[in-house]
Amino acid sequence: GVGKTTLIQKVAQTLKSSGIPIDGFYTEEVREGGRRTGFDVVTLSGKRGPLSRVSSDSSTSRREYRVGQYVVDLVSFEQLVLPMLRNVNHGSDAEKKICVIDEIGKMELFSQAFIQAVRQTLTGSGTVVLGTIPIPKGKPLDLVEEIRSRKDVKVFNVS
Repeated sequence: GVGKTTLIQKVAQTLKSSGIPIDGFYTEEVREGGRRTGFDVVTLSGKRGPLSRVSSDSSTSRREYRVGQYVVDLVSFEQLVLPMLRNVNHGSDAEKKICVIDEIGKMELFSQAFIQAVRQTLTGSGTVVLGTIPIPKGKPLDLVEEIRSRKDVKVFNVS
C-alpha cells in the first residue's frame, strides 16, 4: 500500500510514450463497496484477469492456493502472464526490451512456471526487468531473496 504499483504504472507510461519497447504486467486491487475483494493481473497490452479473490468460505476441499483471506487463481494468472514472459524471452537481442513484473510476491510464487520464466527473463541479456518485490515479513521467499542478492539488480525501497 505504499505506491509501488502506481510508481510502476507511471514509469511504464513514460517509457511507452518515449517509444521504448516495453511489455509486462502489474497487479491491481479489486474493490467492491469500498472493500478490497481481491487482485487482478493487468498486462501492459490491456488484458485483465483475476489473480485472487476473497474466499467466500473457509473450506479447502479442492487444492487451493491461499494467502490470508485470498484464494489465488493460478490458471488465470498463468494464462495471462506466461505467454507475455515467453514472448519477452524469445525476442532477439537486437530488440532490447523492458519487462515490467509487478509483483514477484507470495501469490505469484505459487506458480512454478512463473518462477522459471522470471529466472529466464533475468538471465536473458536483451531484457531489462522493472519489477517489484515485497519487503520480507516472516519467512523469506526464495526467489525474492535470490533476486535481491543478485549483483545485476538495483533495489530501491519505496516508502
